[in-house]
Amino acid sequence: MKISTQRAIDRWVGQALCALLSGWSKLLALLAPHARQHRNATPRILVILLSEMGSVVLAKAMFDTLKAKHPGADLHVLQLKKNQGVMRLLGFVPEANLHSLDDSSLGTLLHDLWHTTRHLRALQLDGVMDCELFSRISALLSYACGARVRVGFTAHTQEGLYRGSFINAPVPYNTYQHISLQFVGLAKVMEAALQWTSAQLHDTTTRPLTRFVLPTIQHSLPQLPVDAAELQGFQDRLKADFASFMGNSKRVLLYVSGGALPIRAWPEDSYIALAKTLIANGCAVGVIGLPEDTPQAQRVLHAVKNPLCIGLTGYTRNLRELLMLFHNAELLVTNDGGPGHFASLTPIDVIAFFGPETGRLYGPISERATVLESGMACSPCLTAYNHRDSFCDGDNQCLKVITVAEVEKLVLHKLQLI
Repeated sequence: MKISTQRAIDRWVGQALCALLSGWSKLLALLAPHARQHRNATPRILVILLSEMGSVVLAKAMFDTLKAKHPGADLHVLQLKKNQGVMRLLGFVPEANLHSLDDSSLGTLLHDLWHTTRHLRALQLDGVMDCELFSRISALLSYACGARVRVGFTAHTQEGLYRGSFINAPVPYNTYQHISLQFVGLAKVMEAALQWTSAQLHDTTTRPLTRFVLPTIQHSLPQLPVDAAELQGFQDRLKADFASFMGNSKRVLLYVSGGALPIRAWPEDSYIALAKTLIANGCAVGVIGLPEDTPQAQRVLHAVKNPLCIGLTGYTRNLRELLMLFHNAELLVTNDGGPGHFASLTPIDVIAFFGPETGRLYGPISERATVLESGMACSPCLTAYNHRDSFCDGDNQCLKVITVAEVEKLVLHKLQLI
């Protein structure tokens, strides 16, 4: 399903459903203010994390906090089906506790919403954490799953962004904190809210304030262990398929696609110029991406016209192989998106372009990562408050003004070629 279609449904249908559900929730509170709800001996908590795969990497501190505060808790995760590979690889929760929605079409989404919601209600959840930034579908799901405690972001006094009043443990969204820390904030509120009475959850005027100090942001995530035999097998496959690339001591990977949001991409012509400079300085270049990024990668390869510049879009069959590819290169130059976050789990250096969104909120958590931002007055323009829909219609000057010359200098310095 197109992202524009998803936005339209979420905005118009989602707001109406949120209003209806808010009225229903208030009515139930009036009719049965002291209704008892089932509580498990150890908390059973659902985390809703529908958005991009990179967000899963940034949620590590949140899962660590949940496990530290609720040892033995039964943690479940609800994601889009296409994003579950990262969760499986990182192993934050058992495979049996992963739940999915297929958004490839409206029909499959509606089918999964019905069946998944029924399954989640049967779990008798104690709490649900909605990690999405003002998405109505995630808010509706947080209520539909039947949990007593519903934690999620609130806009507080910010106009618009309406998604009902049934989130009974709201957390103010803070545009000045890295998203990984805001996820930790959700976990800390869940810790407190699980102890609240039904009256406290129903009556927002008397609810105790939950103030807490967030930890300092991590400088680097721990590297994900890679099996030596598996890594050697992948290296052998690379050597057999791309002898010229693997025969070079300096290998650089380029992620030229903007993914679901093309506005986040540094210009294609700039990547072409960078690739030519890298090759002129004795490097091999690999253009990575998903299979659907192949047409764009082929344009880059055709423009560079050098056997040391190879296409690797679709080459890695899963996320584990992508991480092994990162183990076989010295540097990744990437647009804002999943690859930069996945690379933070490996030894590779990273240069990541930000502009429509900011690295101060969404940057990779790695000492080996360098974020490039131009600092234009209109940047960043994609926020939770405009549902990541820019007013510049794709003319991302904030990225276009980052020159090839300054990137080349940084890249060559990282590769110790100057």
